[in-house]
Amino acid sequence: MLKHKIKLDFWFWVKIFVVLVMLLFLIYPFITLITRSFFSNKVEGITLMNYQRFFTKKYYYSALGRSLFISFTSMITCLIIGVPVAYLMSRYNVFGKKYLHILIIMSLMSPPFIGAYSWIMLFGRSGLVTRFFADVLGIMLPSIYGKVGIIAVFTFKLFPYVYLYTSGAMGSIDSSLEEAAENLGSNRLRRLWTVTLPVIMPSIAAGAIMVFMTSLADFGTPMLIGEGYTVLPVLVYNEYMSEIGGNAYLASALSVVVVFCSTSILLIQKFYLSRKNYVMTAMRPPKEIEVHKLKRVLVTLPVVLVTFIGILPQIVVIVSSFIKTDFTGFVGGFSLDNYETILRRLFSNIRNTFVFSSIAILLIIIIDMLISYIIVRQKGLTAQIMDVLIMFPYVIPGAVLGISLIVAFNKEPLILTGTAGIMIIALVVRKLPYTVRSGSAFLMQMDKSVEEASINLGVSPMKTFFHITARLMAPGVLSGAILSWITCINELSSSVMLYGGKTSTISVAIYTEVVRNSYGTAAALASILTFSTILSLLIFLKVSKGKVSVV
Repeated sequence: MLKHKIKLDFWFWVKIFVVLVMLLFLIYPFITLITRSFFSNKVEGITLMNYQRFFTKKYYYSALGRSLFISFTSMITCLIIGVPVAYLMSRYNVFGKKYLHILIIMSLMSPPFIGAYSWIMLFGRSGLVTRFFADVLGIMLPSIYGKVGIIAVFTFKLFPYVYLYTSGAMGSIDSSLEEAAENLGSNRLRRLWTVTLPVIMPSIAAGAIMVFMTSLADFGTPMLIGEGYTVLPVLVYNEYMSEIGGNAYLASALSVVVVFCSTSILLIQKFYLSRKNYVMTAMRPPKEIEVHKLKRVLVTLPVVLVTFIGILPQIVVIVSSFIKTDFTGFVGGFSLDNYETILRRLFSNIRNTFVFSSIAILLIIIIDMLISYIIVRQKGLTAQIMDVLIMFPYVIPGAVLGISLIVAFNKEPLILTGTAGIMIIALVVRKLPYTVRSGSAFLMQMDKSVEEASINLGVSPMKTFFHITARLMAPGVLSGAILSWITCINELSSSVMLYGGKTSTISVAIYTEVVRNSYGTAAALASILTFSTILSLLIFLKVSKGKVSVV
């Protein structure tokens, strides 16, 4: 009987390296987190006390209910806004369509907590709009704080997910389906409800699940404007970082509950999509409907209104960063005082953000190329396991990832808590899935005959990969890396759990400045993120030739 001989080539050692990295920084931290959840500082040995406490005390299980309510409601409101906007943008000659498309994407790329901060400046108790209505018109506006404010922020921040998925599907649907319905006497509205929307429902569901997952995992928005409306990520943070002594065991159990909810929702979505999958030739995409004069204004107006509200937080942040402030808030007049203050007092946060993100992106690009190649070209059990594991961080909220890394690496033999290393690791682990998906999709479209010809001519697999394959993959990997870079510089959820005195980032500084009511410096810091995001997005659109894809 012949035994299968293992080929100890370049890719064998790459697989060993990637598997070890995944085991150390992904599997081990999460297993440690799960293990920690079954212990307590009140009793010895393994116990279910933390889970019992969660499911029996209203303070804890009601936070889960609030999280699910916020996420579900935000998903519905995003669908109500995102689907019509996608329909108008994909089917009509909307004024300035190209620029509106870029602005919608731009509103998605900034972190949600900047939106929350901007709404506070506008509609908070001392907000510009609130004060105007109270002082000039004598009208007291309803409070922006609480569940209504959280849902509003999520709606206008996350509707681009639904828009991107839906508009992409509407642009590739086979027009013969709608034409057949039209020939059978169906009017435009009926065709939309009975043909178009059912066919693209998988794409709409994919956008909706992105909204649900993002709002379920977000920490900054409910922390800033929740004011007692505590959701699960905030509860995890409070339990771990409590000033009267955090309960790491209970925080671990809460984290496991969050991950269980995220994973369950993702599996439900996958089951739904497996039953609702349609195959089309897409050889005849629908033609753009030309409307003129008043009709064109009417189809453009709702898109402009939604886009303006979506991009308003960035506008508010940039403008307010140049307004003079004192301990009472904004006092009027324009100056560069806020920027001088942050450069003098918070320059290390700015430096850390770009240094950590740059190192993380370099590591992401290298690891992404290796994993993408293994998944696409090196078929087998190892590749399948990697493909599953690499998407695991996709369902882990940032705060949960932060706690799992703290729990795993705060003791010998590898102590990383409070260091720059753990900040970079968190960025790599959290953002790698997005880049791997981009690299894998690009590699699938590449003809592997070029690689095979190189190997047949005697070039080693390692040299072939670095000299040929990596260069051909570069455009696809780079476009995904730019999007990952944008999310890295804006990351708050994991950073706020992991940072130390010398490793604080811009996002953490914005959060702490808002909590301290230092809105001027917070606006200046947020403007730096906004300008960096705009520049990165323009580079991405140039590299990807205007095509945007989301995981």
